[in-house]
Amino acid sequence: MSDDFFASLPAFKADDGLERLKRGLRDIRLLSERGAARFDWKGKLAIEAAVDGKVIRIRIAKRPAHSPEWETKTLANGTDIQHWLEDAKKRIARWSEEP
Repeated sequence: MSDDFFASLPAFKADDGLERLKRGLRDIRLLSERGAARFDWKGKLAIEAAVDGKVIRIRIAKRPAHSPEWETKTLANGTDIQHWLEDAKKRIARWSEEP
C-alpha cells in the first residue's frame, strides 16, 4: 500500500474555526454574544476567544464574574473545537444548576 492512498487533511484555518466556534456558542441559548468573540452568562463575562496565528486561544471563566479567573485552552483543529464546545456546554449547565 502506498502513502498516496491516504489523503491528507486540509490545513486548519483558524478564522473559519473561530466562526464555527462562535456558531456553537450562539447555539447555547444561555449565553449572550458581546463584541467580536466574547460571551456573557447572565450579564457576567464567561468566554473570550481570538485567533492567534494558526490556532484559536480561548478562555473560559472558572465561574462567570465581572473579573473572572480564567482557564485557557488552545484549539488547533476542528476536533479540538468540537470537544471544547461539548465541555463548555456541560460547564454552563453546571453554572445554571448552582445557587
